Amino acid sequence: TNTHSEDRTLTQGVLKTLASKLDDLSTCNELIGKHGAALQRSLSELEDLRGSTDSTDKVKAVNERATLFRITSNAMINACRDFVDVAESHSRRWQKALQHEREQRHHLEETIEQLAKQHNSLERAWRENPTSYTGETLSNDEAEFFDAMEDSPAFITVTATGNIDYCMSNLTRRSRIPDKPNYSLNLWSIMKNCIGKDLSKIPMPVNFNEPLSMLQRLTEDLEYSELLDRAARCDSSLEQMCLVAAFSVSSYSTTVHRTAKPFNPLLGETYELDRLDEYGYRSICEQVSHHPPAAAHHVTSQRGWTLWQHITIDSKFRGKYISVVPLGNIHLQFHSSGNHYVWSKVTSTVHNIIVGKLWIDQSGDIDIVNTTTKDTCRLKFSPYSYFSREVPRKVTGVVEDREGTAHYILSGTWDDKMESAKIVDSSQGCGGSEGKQKTVYQTLPPKLLWKKYPLPENAENMHFFSSLALTLNEPEEGVAPTDSRLRPDQRLMEAGLWDEANSQKQRLEERQRLERKRREAQHRSSSCSELYFAGYQPLWFEKRTEDTGDNIYIYKGGYWEAKERQDWSQCPQIF
Repeated sequence: TNTHSEDRTLTQGVLKTLASKLDDLSTCNELIGKHGAALQRSLSELEDLRGSTDSTDKVKAVNERATLFRITSNAMINACRDFVDVAESHSRRWQKALQHEREQRHHLEETIEQLAKQHNSLERAWRENPTSYTGETLSNDEAEFFDAMEDSPAFITVTATGNIDYCMSNLTRRSRIPDKPNYSLNLWSIMKNCIGKDLSKIPMPVNFNEPLSMLQRLTEDLEYSELLDRAARCDSSLEQMCLVAAFSVSSYSTTVHRTAKPFNPLLGETYELDRLDEYGYRSICEQVSHHPPAAAHHVTSQRGWTLWQHITIDSKFRGKYISVVPLGNIHLQFHSSGNHYVWSKVTSTVHNIIVGKLWIDQSGDIDIVNTTTKDTCRLKFSPYSYFSREVPRKVTGVVEDREGTAHYILSGTWDDKMESAKIVDSSQGCGGSEGKQKTVYQTLPPKLLWKKYPLPENAENMHFFSSLALTLNEPEEGVAPTDSRLRPDQRLMEAGLWDEANSQKQRLEERQRLERKRREAQHRSSSCSELYFAGYQPLWFEKRTEDTGDNIYIYKGGYWEAKERQDWSQCPQIF
């Protein structure tokens, strides 16, 4: 529906432009007629004055009118050329849209014909042997019959308490998106003027994006949520820590080929992911700040855990590479034990900006702390080195209790798998750097904690999206009007219409700039106390101060209740 409205808006804009060009042509035509008649009169007068002393003045007048006639004729020709250019540039798009509608109609006709054949076949089979098709015989009074819905949606509605429940349990989610167009664009030609700058403040064409927003990328961390389901069932907090550590690593597995940047969310943009029926959780994100870009995220699971985070992205261009540093903590709490885990993300680096093939690396340490039991785990992401003998993308870690005693060794790679090995003995070895002795651990055979899912078929032509990523931007009914799925530039980019997507992206960014100026002007003229981010207040999250003194946005509730009522009156119109 949103795509059709975008097409309709675009078509109306083109028709308005063509109407304007027609007005220009009409004006030029009137001027040509006027100047042509004046020129004709001047020529007649010139013939009457042949040999007269006034002939010089008349010739000058004729020359002036001829010049006006020529200028007007050139304007007419230019206006005609503009009209033809606009008409030709959009005729191909209209032809493509028409062809798409024809294909859709043909597909619908084939589907209806197939359903009709199946209906006739079932009816004939039932007449021949009615008893073999029912386990129990229902009387007409007991049986309920429902008419097929016209334009039935891809979800089932169940009326239970007078409210609409958007149930996705029988929905077959999509497994592919349109192939990425092969557009060539020199990244360095744009980035050379951005060295040392914050990338969130630099307008970039969609050619460097993937058709997902940062809120959807944040939600993609939940791809391996079953690790948290397993952790919720653990009796041992140390074993639980191993699974939490594997979960923290798994969120990087989809990034190995994903060098394109996600769309910067607009202020107030949201994204929900309701997977209660499939995986027992539902997630809500909101962009709570634009400069610096910050998002708040809350996930609650029926399988025994709640996760929340407030992440600010600090991205800098350093000439040969781009570094992306997520600032902020991720919180995870298990319902039965009350164990509360806190950790942060590592730095992501995109290399070969100037020349060569782009590639991404993750480096740094993740310190996971169970604030309830004081167990800890430090994960080390080794940076890639051409000269190193280590396995590329290596991750290692040690799980320790509150006394600092090591219990598990973790090892693996952030793009493939993680394993844990229980420590049974430790001793001091030799060969440490700076005179320090290395600790040698004796362990049991390692156990697999996590293994990456294989990418879908044809993933290399679909932005290297995982199975979950392919579904994140799939249109769904009932979401908030601020949901990333409804963002027009992102939707057009996914469809392969990059030029149109760039136009929409510029429109949205300009609208956001004007809205920010309006808020700042309102804030300056207001006598009230200073408000955060020039007076902007998020809709679903509120700012709180942690024990550490840091500000964090926490979900204040109300989103899912508003969705159940389908009451989005509070939502701003950001698209």
